[in-house]
Amino acid sequence: MKNYKLLFSLIYFFVSVYTVNTFAQNPIIMDQFSADPTARVFEDKIYLYPSHDILAVEGKGRVGWFCMEDYHVFSSSDLIDWKDHGVIVSQEKVPWANSKMYSMWAPDCIYRNGKYYFYFPAPAKDTIYGRGFSIGVAISDKPYGPFTPEPEPIKNVHGIDPNVLIDKDGQAYLYWAARNIYVAKLKDNMVELASQPQIIQNLPDKGLKEGPFVFERNGIYYLTYPHVQDSTEQLEYAISDNPMGPFKVAGVIMDQSLECWTNHQSIVEYKNQWYLFYHHNDLSPRFDKNRSVRIDSLFFNDDGTIKKVNPTLRGVGITSAFKKIQMDRYTSKSKSGVSIDFIDSTKKTEGWKTILNEANSWVKYNSVDFGRTKYKTLVVQAQSITGGLLQIKLENAEGPVVAQIEIPKSEEWLTLKTPLANFKNDLQNLIMLLKDGGRVDVDWISFE
Repeated sequence: MKNYKLLFSLIYFFVSVYTVNTFAQNPIIMDQFSADPTARVFEDKIYLYPSHDILAVEGKGRVGWFCMEDYHVFSSSDLIDWKDHGVIVSQEKVPWANSKMYSMWAPDCIYRNGKYYFYFPAPAKDTIYGRGFSIGVAISDKPYGPFTPEPEPIKNVHGIDPNVLIDKDGQAYLYWAARNIYVAKLKDNMVELASQPQIIQNLPDKGLKEGPFVFERNGIYYLTYPHVQDSTEQLEYAISDNPMGPFKVAGVIMDQSLECWTNHQSIVEYKNQWYLFYHHNDLSPRFDKNRSVRIDSLFFNDDGTIKKVNPTLRGVGITSAFKKIQMDRYTSKSKSGVSIDFIDSTKKTEGWKTILNEANSWVKYNSVDFGRTKYKTLVVQAQSITGGLLQIKLENAEGPVVAQIEIPKSEEWLTLKTPLANFKNDLQNLIMLLKDGGRVDVDWISFE
């Protein structure tokens, strides 16, 4: 029995350490830029198909603009640990695409008849396909590839941001954007149109509309799209009883953010909960052409309308107490005395730190799973030039203290430990509070 326990512990250790792109909070992908996320449920997992921002330089894209040369796909069974399956389509390997344009914008993927169909926009290298963007298809036997691009793009489709809906009767529809939002039926082969493209009417006349994503719930078809109502894109939606419309504008899903000019969405139900996937420029706050994917929970009213989603740093999912908990991805915080900054401004992918610089300032981090393990020790990675006293509490700033640790004066990051007291297992909401004055920077906390 002891040998089995040892084997299980070793397996758990290696899975925990070597899972690719492990991150429980927003943004969910930290080792590269990602945007325009389409999330799909395949094989009881979430598969994420985003675009892939890179930094344009002379001779590689247009400096100061969006630059994308390929697509990755990611998967997760818990919305916390994400595996990067690598590049599935690149502009150099698409026969009809202009490999010098670096414009592999928002994609989609759908499953039908044993195949996975990946839809993507790109400028064509030959004018026989028309000017501007065309939309191509790559096909695979698996949701993570390898995908083989079709030799030509879809005929009579010119635009960006393709999205596919397969209705309950089996009819497939293709949506895309080109000043307006268009829709057409697809043939069963999923690579040819079965009807003429038509503009979806009754959407806002003014301002840019793009990025359609359509889904059905309880007989209602939801057309979601980014729209520049003011100065940057907010996420809106319209509803219909028919996938081709007419649609009626129904409201806003997420307000605009002045920090990031674009937004782009997909909405998916997974394990009886609906989620909104979108993007922000978390890892590139001064350049909003390098973006990162986020997730937040989404809810409906009784009448089927969508409740507005407030973007969070905490994101979704339950965090294991065993892992490093990034308190800077907080659920809520005190009104003053708290700020967030990069650990290293030259290496932003290393993440952020929480700065507490006022007595009784705090951050709250929800949904930490302690299970049935008897945790005995709090571990803190911290640094302070003044020294300070940190407390970990449960539920709120007035809650019971389960750990208290003195952070000594130091210009170096220190890994410190202290015993736990009055601790309860199961799912907990944690408060990290600075008891006295001074300033304490915290990278992460965990439990042993």
